[in-house]
Amino acid sequence: MSAPVVTLVVPCYNEEEILPYTINHLHELVTEFIRDRFISEKSRILFVDDGSRDATWSLIYKASIQTEHIRGLKLARNSGHQNALLAGLFAAKTVSDCVISLDADLQDDIGVVRSFIEKFKEGYEVVYGVRDKRDTDTIFKRVTAQGFYKFMEKLGVPLVYNHADYRLMSKRALDALERFDEVNLFLRGIVPLIGFQSTSVYYDRKERLAGETKYPLKKMLAFAFNGITSFSVTPIRFVMLTGCAFFFTSLIFLSYFLILKFIGETETGWTSLITSIWLIGGLQLMAIGLIGEYIGKVYQESKRRPKYIVDVDLFNLGIPLAGDDEQSRQEEGSLQVLPKMN
Repeated sequence: MSAPVVTLVVPCYNEEEILPYTINHLHELVTEFIRDRFISEKSRILFVDDGSRDATWSLIYKASIQTEHIRGLKLARNSGHQNALLAGLFAAKTVSDCVISLDADLQDDIGVVRSFIEKFKEGYEVVYGVRDKRDTDTIFKRVTAQGFYKFMEKLGVPLVYNHADYRLMSKRALDALERFDEVNLFLRGIVPLIGFQSTSVYYDRKERLAGETKYPLKKMLAFAFNGITSFSVTPIRFVMLTGCAFFFTSLIFLSYFLILKFIGETETGWTSLITSIWLIGGLQLMAIGLIGEYIGKVYQESKRRPKYIVDVDLFNLGIPLAGDDEQSRQEEGSLQVLPKMN
């Protein structure tokens, strides 16, 4: 197999503190692979700015005009990590044999990128980066993350355990992914549904060197809830079953209260009041659950808003490349505006 064209897609949101480190290390990695003829010289690194409010886009743009191996894609507004990732994947797939997605903080070990590409050359269409262990997580995060994966498994959602968004996908797999026309894609659950030949590469996650996590507890809970509601109507069914349980419980209590009334041990009006509360409450929950079953399905398919809007595309439209003139040739391979971090 000839050297494949590989694109690394890196979503970024307010990453100015860590981005110089990330740009330098990924540039060195891709340059090394090209020098070894492990990947094609047409390979690129695509940074997707998800509506950052700091100097993230400025750093991406400066790096883009210094070297042909780095490109940028700027979204018009903050669209969320998953949509920013989609924007990068779909932009890169047209000119790539395979695309690798990873986070800008480089906590996911880039040392296994070579293993990803080797698996692709062996014929795998999807390669998942899977955390070998969670020693760097707090106890709370470790317990909640593992609980989330187990809960999703109970709901029948085909997640890869301890896998986030660090993965390689072939062009054919990305073409299949683009056919999923849902507005709110939960990629960790969608990708396994594609069904092409896949494998996993295990790695140890590192500590973040700079900046703050973009997934605090509130966003993690929202992300988990989105994943649950995007893939399963079980919560709605649970509401309906609860309504059924209350309804049948009310029938039991109705019999009990009638017995009490006939033996004269209840206050006047109490039986009819408590029975009606239980009965109507149960019927209401049943109705809400039943209607919600249909509304949930319609809601998932009815919205067709754009997932993202691209503001600036330096990947497909192109910009002056390093090597186009004598000055840029002298600068090629050097990211002087991006100081390395220790």
